[in-house]
Amino acid sequence: MTTPNLLYAETLLLLGGAVVAAPIFRKLGLGTVLGYLAAGVIIGPILNLITDGEEILSVAELGVVFLLFVIGLELKPSRLWHMRADIFGLGTAQVVLSGLALTGAAVATGLADWRSGLVAGFGLALSSTAFALQILNDRADLNSRYGQRSFSILLLQDLAIVPLLAMVTILGNRQDPQAGSVLIDIAIAAATVFGMVMVGRYLLTPMFQIIARTGAREVMIAAALFIVLGSAMLMQASGMSMAMGAFLSGVMLAESSYRHELEADIEPFRGILLALFFMAVGLSVELDVIVENLMFILIAVPTVMAIKAAIIYVICRLAGSPHDDAIRIAALLPQGGEFGFVLFTTAVASGVFSTGTASLLISIVTLTMALTPIAAALASRVMSSESREELDEDFEGAGADVLMIGFSRFAQIAAQILLASGREVTIIDDSADRIRQAANFGFRIYFGDGTRLDVLRAAGIERAKIVAVCTQKREVTDRIVDLVAAEFPEARLFVRAYDRIHSLSLRARNVEYELRETLESGLLFGQKTIEALGVAEDRAIAISGDIRRRDEERLQIQAVDGLAAGRHMLHNRPVRPEPLMKPKRGAAPVEEASEDTAEGV
Repeated sequence: MTTPNLLYAETLLLLGGAVVAAPIFRKLGLGTVLGYLAAGVIIGPILNLITDGEEILSVAELGVVFLLFVIGLELKPSRLWHMRADIFGLGTAQVVLSGLALTGAAVATGLADWRSGLVAGFGLALSSTAFALQILNDRADLNSRYGQRSFSILLLQDLAIVPLLAMVTILGNRQDPQAGSVLIDIAIAAATVFGMVMVGRYLLTPMFQIIARTGAREVMIAAALFIVLGSAMLMQASGMSMAMGAFLSGVMLAESSYRHELEADIEPFRGILLALFFMAVGLSVELDVIVENLMFILIAVPTVMAIKAAIIYVICRLAGSPHDDAIRIAALLPQGGEFGFVLFTTAVASGVFSTGTASLLISIVTLTMALTPIAAALASRVMSSESREELDEDFEGAGADVLMIGFSRFAQIAAQILLASGREVTIIDDSADRIRQAANFGFRIYFGDGTRLDVLRAAGIERAKIVAVCTQKREVTDRIVDLVAAEFPEARLFVRAYDRIHSLSLRARNVEYELRETLESGLLFGQKTIEALGVAEDRAIAISGDIRRRDEERLQIQAVDGLAAGRHMLHNRPVRPEPLMKPKRGAAPVEEASEDTAEGV
């Protein structure tokens, strides 16, 4: 039995290992998952500082439970329904095809007969939800198209644990391998899921409303933990995984007004326990089994990963994924998973195969987990360099007073002013990288192409009071302006202009307001420069304002008479913009600079 002092010492070792290993491996570009795993291997099997890895693993699995709850909070039931084809089509195909292929490999190598081969094959077909989702979270790719498809496959694998455990029961030495008992187990699981859905739909939100009125934050945290752990244990009692129960409870609360608060409450527990889970996997590595079967494992590990990756790539391509997305998914899900541990342990208890075989399979699963971050990192080498990553177009919750198209640096500054004033802004952009970066700073951006009419409608353009076009390329901006003007003539257009010529072009399109991207920053820069040279602040402001005024007057002239205004006779008199400074007496007037060199003049 673990004494309190020993428990504290082990806790310190694990926390210290996480603190040291995670930053090092993150810096090396290998990811925090591999860092936690390496720390567990060093603390446990190598140095033998902690020997009860299995006991820690049973507790640390709560990290996976909390992870699935947080993910569930981000997936509304309507969104989950939208993913049903990938979940039941792509996911089922992966489990069945990978399971059968790996069963054939196990039987062919003499590792098992057909009964134990089925358990080994389908156990290895299951991937690690914790490892895959942590990598997606580290890369902020969970909402990408390949991330959503990867998650769909993982979700079906969690559902598959029920029939797979039933298969182990049938293949084992128990006395009740009857079809009726299996159907009863499935019915109990289905009834539990239905009951959870009903509770989540009609009871959870009212319960949190009552708790919120108390104003006691610690009670809200306790309620969140109660919901997560209670749903997890209920689902486990019905024969399914704890993670599935937590996920369902998260989905049921996805539309609750308390969703963000619940996510903030659970996040610290999720992070710590998930790190502990990866370290516990490292602690549980059986080095003696690996050494005794080294040659077999050296062949088996890459073979298992290659078979799964090839099958996943093919079915993803058949399901319509582009080459690069299929590569990403195949490189993310080739490993064995934590549910394989459960299946193999159950198989030993049922007499399907020996403890030695289970230990060998668990070692293979653990090593495939360890190689997954490396495989995911190497996947980029076989992807086409010219491809453009796309995210799912999900406009749930879109529709605000301002629709901002494009989230360049110009737009980011403008958006801060709008948000600081209390206005809601719907922002769409077609750059996956920019969306991920913006998410790190708290911006909610929708992926979409602003030149498409269906995207503009989905983003709520018909409800927007102002459409702010802040795209970077002039030709893209012009296409959007023309589309909006043609389809939504009542829309008020505020547009970022590329340069002076573009400003004139936009004015010809009758946009309500346009601004050259460098005008105000250039004026302010010049103003501060002359202040540094000794000009009084009020004088500098006056000079800046005067230049701004004359620039606008010149634009108005050029909007009517073209860029050549000032170089020809207008109303029988020459028209020139005023010079920036009064010329010296007797000096020739300042000629107008070319449009290539005089952006703001």
